[in-house]
Amino acid sequence: MYRITVYTAPGCPYCSRVKNYLKELGLKFTEVDVSRKPEDAERLVRKTGQTGVPVLEIGNQIVIGFDKEKIDKLLGVK
Repeated sequence: MYRITVYTAPGCPYCSRVKNYLKELGLKFTEVDVSRKPEDAERLVRKTGQTGVPVLEIGNQIVIGFDKEKIDKLLGVK
């Protein structure tokens, strides 16, 4: 199974959609709220070049936004 990290921020509707989708699939994930610690936001930018959320890290793969097709492909969801 892959390690899943979801980078989020408060009030982000797509962040909620991503988290709900992963929960529907029964998957555990780590949530990193980039608004709480500047170092988390900086780490996100270093890893992905992105300042917006949601961003998912599935194993060593990055998914920008709620890209259900890419998420499903990486997780092997049919």
